[in-house]
Amino acid sequence: MIRSIFFSPGKTARTDIPPEEFPRLIRDKRGLLWVDFIGESPETAMPILQSFKFHHLAIDDALQETHAPKIDDWGDYLYIVLNYMHLVKGTDPWDTEIDELDIFLGRNYVITHHDNPVESIDETWNMCQRDPRYAKDGPDHLLYKIIDATVMNYMPIIEKIDEEIDVIEDQVFDRPNSQTLAKLFTLKRVLLAMRRILLPQREVLNKMARDDYQVIDQKDRIFYRDIYDHLVRLHDVNESLRDLVGGALDTYLSVINNRLNDVMKTLTLITTLFMPISFITGFFGMNFFEPVAGLVGWTRGQIFTLTLGVMLGLPIVMYSWMRRRTWV
Repeated sequence: MIRSIFFSPGKTARTDIPPEEFPRLIRDKRGLLWVDFIGESPETAMPILQSFKFHHLAIDDALQETHAPKIDDWGDYLYIVLNYMHLVKGTDPWDTEIDELDIFLGRNYVITHHDNPVESIDETWNMCQRDPRYAKDGPDHLLYKIIDATVMNYMPIIEKIDEEIDVIEDQVFDRPNSQTLAKLFTLKRVLLAMRRILLPQREVLNKMARDDYQVIDQKDRIFYRDIYDHLVRLHDVNESLRDLVGGALDTYLSVINNRLNDVMKTLTLITTLFMPISFITGFFGMNFFEPVAGLVGWTRGQIFTLTLGVMLGLPIVMYSWMRRRTWV
């Protein structure tokens, strides 16, 4: 899908503009054109991008190749690659995807290209349609709005991860199981994936805020510096959450090991207490006394009572001795 909107001072914003008019509209230095490609095939998008006189390498990067966040200065325009993370609605609540957002920024136009719908772009698009003044400060400021909304969409994921860590920490002490371990590794994987895109994206925004680009006005660089600060804070929060996940994982393993030690201690205690009983019953279970030595007295009731008392008293004595030794 291709959607477009054109702003011109004193005129009503135009939408759904035919691609044939794009070259004429960008010659209007006072206007602002925003073209958004959503999952459009390269065969359809390439002729449109070529009409903007973009370099074929930039077009190939946008349509065919996947890159880490970067910024290329082509003089009259910038080619920017950003990544965004979103949760996939499905059976797994932590099924995440990382998609690429390609942006061309010119003196009076912004072109965005992405394979899947992006919530932040939809929000900015709707705001521009409701209030044309939203785009009155030029394409560089419009791009700031798009990137800022994209960065802020990380916050719901961060908050959800933080809440999930609190739940897992309670489960670790109350009822740890294999699902708890699986959740910890899932959160660790999500945070690691987020870190891989936050670091290079932060450097892109740092360049946009500090380097001298023709298509970014001096007064708008402070806004990109604000996004850079957001990314720095997001990276710090990401590192803190990764530490919390790592701590929860260590605590989980410690709790499991302690429970295993308790189980082994209990089983060892039971085995130790029954060892003398097993010896006595094994000894008196042998059947060679009568025919060999004529020990008929072993079968009398007094001997049975004495043996039963020893069998009952010996584990008690052994348990008391173990407690004095602080073994239990």
